[in-house]
Amino acid sequence: MGRWVDVAALTQGEKFAAYVAEPQGTPKAAILVIQEIFGVNEGIRAKCDKLAGDGYLAIAPDLFWRIEPHIELDADVQEQLEKAFGLFGQFDFDAAVRDIEATIRHARQLVNGGKVGAVGYCMGGLLAYLTATRTDVDATVGYYGVTIDQRLNESHAIAKPLLLHFAQKDGFVPQEAINTIRAGMADNAHVTIYEYPDVDHGFAAEMGARRVEAAANLADGRTNDFFAKHLR
Repeated sequence: MGRWVDVAALTQGEKFAAYVAEPQGTPKAAILVIQEIFGVNEGIRAKCDKLAGDGYLAIAPDLFWRIEPHIELDADVQEQLEKAFGLFGQFDFDAAVRDIEATIRHARQLVNGGKVGAVGYCMGGLLAYLTATRTDVDATVGYYGVTIDQRLNESHAIAKPLLLHFAQKDGFVPQEAINTIRAGMADNAHVTIYEYPDVDHGFAAEMGARRVEAAANLADGRTNDFFAKHLR
């Protein structure tokens, strides 16, 4: 069971909440879990709890705090899905990366200066990519990150390991976008990309109708191996 903590924002005098799940004993490292458009909901907290069970300190910052703090939405409820898209339309990605940087600093303190990784989903998958290009994070994973293909001008800044998972039947990240991302990062040895056939966006959600068990388990197994290698 995790707890909520306050993280000092990079803007003086401001703070935001983050959910923290801690392992038994000394953490191997810290991992940020970067939310979808549904907030730090039950599914994101479950991701944190799983990582804590694997020996990591996991922390999920509430990146919607400037719009509607502590909001939790369900992708399977149409009204809430529509609200989530509305929040996405108001979202400031540059400010969110600064909040992620603040959370990385906070997490490093919690693990006594140890390594910090990050994993993000959907909107968080894009933010994971931007985290890899703009921060000192040690290793990063993005699941079905949206519009990465439109931000490849930043890919030259990736200097540490980045793993990207994509669904081949994704209505938000079509195959053409995945191909563009592959081509744009082909020369960067730090980047690994996997594609999953016959699954759609959100296949690795922790719960709900979007989840596809086999593909989720395969992707999560690769993520676990990636962090075990790069956060030791």
